[in-house]
Amino acid sequence: MDLLLGQTIIYTADPFKEDLADCVSHERHGAVAIEGGKITDVGTAERLRAEYPQATVTDYGAALISPGFVDTHVHYPQTAIIASWGKRLIDWLNTYTFPEECRFSDGTYATQVAETYFDLVTATGTTTTVSYCTIHPESVDAYFTAARKRGLRVLGGKTCMDRNAPDDLRDTAQSAYDDSKALSARWHGQDRLSYVITPRFAPTSTPEQLEALGALWAEQPDLLMQTHISEQHEEIAWVADLFPDATDYLDVYERFGLVGPGALLGHAIHLTDRERDRIREVDASLIHCPTSNMFIGSGVFDMHGLMEQGHRIGLATDTGGGSSFSMLRTMAAAYEVGQLNGHPIHPAQLWWLATEGSARALRLEDRIGTLAPGSEADLAVIDLASTPAIAQRAAHAEDIWQEVFPTIMMGDDRAVKAVWANGACLRS
Repeated sequence: MDLLLGQTIIYTADPFKEDLADCVSHERHGAVAIEGGKITDVGTAERLRAEYPQATVTDYGAALISPGFVDTHVHYPQTAIIASWGKRLIDWLNTYTFPEECRFSDGTYATQVAETYFDLVTATGTTTTVSYCTIHPESVDAYFTAARKRGLRVLGGKTCMDRNAPDDLRDTAQSAYDDSKALSARWHGQDRLSYVITPRFAPTSTPEQLEALGALWAEQPDLLMQTHISEQHEEIAWVADLFPDATDYLDVYERFGLVGPGALLGHAIHLTDRERDRIREVDASLIHCPTSNMFIGSGVFDMHGLMEQGHRIGLATDTGGGSSFSMLRTMAAAYEVGQLNGHPIHPAQLWWLATEGSARALRLEDRIGTLAPGSEADLAVIDLASTPAIAQRAAHAEDIWQEVFPTIMMGDDRAVKAVWANGACLRS
């Protein structure tokens, strides 16, 4: 058994729905017990040290022991092109994304990027990612192989596109179905890996391909399905031209069986009232990508209004349209977007979004995203005084959230003191 000592925060309810005093407890001298890859106990350091005298103790002092961050929407193949200057979404895809993704037919290159990607994200405290790979099965193999080597719980899938993309980035309706089914059989449920059905978005899939992927999801409803929706106005107009009989963007996916529980709908900035109501009704998840939305100029996500309506929402970096690998920076961006909307998000809500809230969006809150006994031991240990600027502000904090907030707004990988994955120390 390992016993980790430090500050802990435990959520007992959704902080977007309950008063913070009723749903969050903070222990300044806390402890987390780990055995067999799972959290077995959490409480005061005094109690756990007395109850587990034979445990191997790691004392992190005043650092915060948190669930590892959960990044619900990434494009790991875009690692090398992150922070590339661009204009709008379609220009960015054509200029940077598609040429880079063509390189992933080379399994050696895919492996190199996957290894780099996981080194970068684990350095920022992220222990779960949900990635779009490329059309190449080699890209999926590289992603899952690199994650399994590190003991991570990750999700991902082959990105399917059979039109409006370069010739060497197109598959077909049949190959999308066949490849996705074969890759699912190879990887889904292996160790801590989950396959996700992945049409990129409606403009790059023909009706035949969307129908084939909808059929696959009907055959394997235990899989998740991820795609993009309503990221930019030009994209929405393009979808309307390509699918003139559809009521709206969401209706395109609905017609092909790609809307329901387990759907992860990325961006979702410019939803109509009907779309919002229908997504809530079927309990699909919306994925907020704030750094990407600002970087590519897409718009302002309505976190407050959607939470008020009862939506299931995850938080994501959207690497590499997103301009950072860090969920700390992503939390900061979500706060800034909330301010633009007139609804600032409390640091307790931001931290929940990056951990338990995102796990809930993936329907994995019984496994990751919390410090609850029985959860898998994926942890990020956060130094709340990692730089002089942060330390001087934290020294004046009157409560834990005033201590945490400067790290959200100004923290980077220097704030990550250690990372544990599946009960093993991955970084220290």
